[in-house]
Amino acid sequence: MAFVTDPISDLLTRIRNAQLARHAYAEIPGSKIKYEITKILEKHGYVESTQWLDEGYQGKIRVGLRYDEQNAPIIHKIERVSRPSRRVYVGVGEIPSVLNGMGIAILSTSHGLVTGKEAKAANVGGELLCTVY
Repeated sequence: MAFVTDPISDLLTRIRNAQLARHAYAEIPGSKIKYEITKILEKHGYVESTQWLDEGYQGKIRVGLRYDEQNAPIIHKIERVSRPSRRVYVGVGEIPSVLNGMGIAILSTSHGLVTGKEAKAANVGGELLCTVY
């Protein structure tokens, strides 16, 4: 396996590519932060299921993908915002509204990984990891 410098971008790319190929699920090398991101996506209905598999050195995450009646992916766009080369931190007043509230922004805060709405409710800012709609 190749060395990955940005595991969160790798997660998002694997989900994006699996949906374009119309796969039923995507398998991603496991880590706690990637598992938490997929749990947030599951909670908000962007993916069908998230499962931790104890396989191999670090485990795997199996993400069940969702499609609509026309077999089009539920996730229209999933985009990394903060990168290892350019971190993006936002305060409470700077948390973006993704597609006028139809999408979600995922932030890493002192309260853990939360969506933009949850961060505003808790009055905390943090690192803006990605946006999904």
